[in-house]
Amino acid sequence: MTIRELAERTGMTVRNIRAHQTRGLLPPPVVRGRTGYYSEEHVARIELTREMQADGLNLEAIRRVLDSGDGSAAAIFDFTRALRTPFEDEAPEIFEADELTAIWGGQFDPKLTGRAEKLGVLRALPDGRVEVISPNLLRAAAELAELGIGLEGAIATAERLRRHADGAAKAFVELFVKEIWDPFDEAGRPERDWPRMSEALERLRPLAAGALLATFQIAMGEAIEKQSERTLRLAARSGKRDGRRRRR
Repeated sequence: MTIRELAERTGMTVRNIRAHQTRGLLPPPVVRGRTGYYSEEHVARIELTREMQADGLNLEAIRRVLDSGDGSAAAIFDFTRALRTPFEDEAPEIFEADELTAIWGGQFDPKLTGRAEKLGVLRALPDGRVEVISPNLLRAAAELAELGIGLEGAIATAERLRRHADGAAKAFVELFVKEIWDPFDEAGRPERDWPRMSEALERLRPLAAGALLATFQIAMGEAIEKQSERTLRLAARSGKRDGRRRRR
């Protein structure tokens, strides 16, 4: 495509495209006769540049990233997109404060919002409404309220779970870096292996979630078994004491 066609395709001006070339953000076009022709590689570079700008990187930092990529812009773009894909598959929902009060059986206390925000569960909006990042956690808290567990107890438990979840997440990230990324990096980041990096990231998400759930189920079963044994022992001791009292 010509530079004008590239401009139309990407929504950029011809002037900005040339400025990107001058800064080293775009490789030069293939020249045939007196006309320069651009490819999908240039489109991918422009899209990647925009995404990185949206993340707060300046153009010089973006140029260094692209120069050190040792792969096509399309491959780097796919990897970056996989890297930035949110792990969660939930869509946040927005509620009025009184709606949350009703959902939690009148237990909602605005003072607890700050603790929930630190957990990444809620986010208070400027208009007084509340964005619930994880509707699944909201429903779990509502069901706990039905069981008689107060919101304070639910949030305290969520704080403990978050600490354990942070450790699990760190373990999986370190596993990816040590076993997959570091060997790729030490090999000079060969272009042919960029797709493998993207695929590894995408596959790691469900694998990590499944492994964590399976481990939790085992741990939960063992914890319930230990607690039930303790409860039965205490009940047995209490029964013996009651029996001795009746004999007296």
